[in-house]
Amino acid sequence: MKYFSTRGGLSELTFEETVLAGLAPDGGLYIPASIPQLPSNWQDSWANKTFPELSIEILSLFISADEISQTDLAALVHATYNDSAWRHPDITPLQPLTTNKYILELFHGPTYAFKDVALQLLGNLFSYFLQRRNKAKSPGEERDTLTVVGATSGDTGSAAIYGLRGKPDVSIFILHPKGRVSPVQEAQMTTVTDANVHNLAVKGTFDDCQDIVKALFADAAFNAKHHLGAVNSINWARILAQTVYYFLSYFAIRRTLPTDAELQFIVPTGNFGDILAGYYAKRMGLPMAKLVIATNANDILTRFWKTGRYEKADSDSSSPAVGGVVETLSPAMDILVSSNFERLLWYLAFENVQNTNPGGGLREKACQTVKGWMDDVKSIGRIVVPDSVLELARRDFTAERVNDKQIRQTIREYYTSAQSYTADPHTAVGLHVAGVLSPPPNTIQIILSTAHPAKFSEAVTSALDGVPGFDFDSVLPEAFKTLLTMERRVIEVERPDVELVKGVVERFAVM
Repeated sequence: MKYFSTRGGLSELTFEETVLAGLAPDGGLYIPASIPQLPSNWQDSWANKTFPELSIEILSLFISADEISQTDLAALVHATYNDSAWRHPDITPLQPLTTNKYILELFHGPTYAFKDVALQLLGNLFSYFLQRRNKAKSPGEERDTLTVVGATSGDTGSAAIYGLRGKPDVSIFILHPKGRVSPVQEAQMTTVTDANVHNLAVKGTFDDCQDIVKALFADAAFNAKHHLGAVNSINWARILAQTVYYFLSYFAIRRTLPTDAELQFIVPTGNFGDILAGYYAKRMGLPMAKLVIATNANDILTRFWKTGRYEKADSDSSSPAVGGVVETLSPAMDILVSSNFERLLWYLAFENVQNTNPGGGLREKACQTVKGWMDDVKSIGRIVVPDSVLELARRDFTAERVNDKQIRQTIREYYTSAQSYTADPHTAVGLHVAGVLSPPPNTIQIILSTAHPAKFSEAVTSALDGVPGFDFDSVLPEAFKTLLTMERRVIEVERPDVELVKGVVERFAVM
């Protein structure tokens, strides 16, 4: 399997090159040259497989055995998803709420967030590739190193740090918006004091941090000097790893419910990575209804599906997200521009070109279209896609927006229900959207729960204030009880300036 950039399309990379590169030199995101279809007997042969076993099957469809042998791939996967790192044997278990509504809990990894599923694997892939390259070098030859840079709105940072802490030949620099992540999220990142871990608190927004990261990758000389690697969901390996839990939940439902049940996945999302993994699973052949995008007040995705306009500021002012990021109770989704949306745009552009302008060079035409769209987003802050493209988008997705009042109400509603469930504010976004939909009677709704509620204590306690019997300590993991008092190490960056960040990397990166 080869990979190419959404904005280039001519040159192709191996899986190893794609993982180590992260972002393409032209600013595009890497996607597979084709989407493999599932084996003819997958529903029977995969039905009783564990999470690691499913991971091996799915990853094998995208990774040539010439690059990673089956033996090595199995060892990598089992080293990633083992009992010592995960608090549940199923890795991502399903929890029933009602007969037709389930929670897919993705927060049983080391940092209590869904990002662990991909970033624990990505850290091991980085180490595998670097060790293999350095083992092949002659005595005295300079070792290959990797300088990982990433931006976080909360959970990516700690998950990436836990996946890469102490890894040889790897330095990691995580940028977070100062004061705009939860206290627990900040503590999870800044209390990791391994020598190769560097936290940067940038006075700005997540989008400022993300723009700095993209600028570093776009700087050819800086990238070549430091061998930059990406941990944000711009890295293809993250999307690939996350497809597995869609399959796992499908088989879990299929074992207990009628075969005519149709799955409807509701995904709280900001950067579009988690739901994009579901799209790839759907394209591979996993049966499901339309994927449901659940956004908070930062609703660029919902507005796109309503209007066909992908724009930073809402031109008709019906949204609160006018002119900048809105701080909400679900901060991991407080994002102005959804980076992974570009990958979906490529598939929409390709199919639209195929339908309207068939002939040769379809891939290149789609890349040119996407490049034009993304240039417009950068220069004027918006694009308006043709109606034919919007209809293609609506074929596989629908979208809804949730505000903070609704988040609080939903957390309270589910905690006080007969089947009491304590939801974090991001999960509450998905639960609220699930409640306003009107699916057919045979539909099973699966809401992706992206984080443990203890990571967002202020939102949860404010929602449950006055509820008889509520005690936040009852949901607080032991690991969190001393976290806020531990030693921290953080570098403050006084403004969102790429040169300031370059200076930090120059000073601390392993060379």
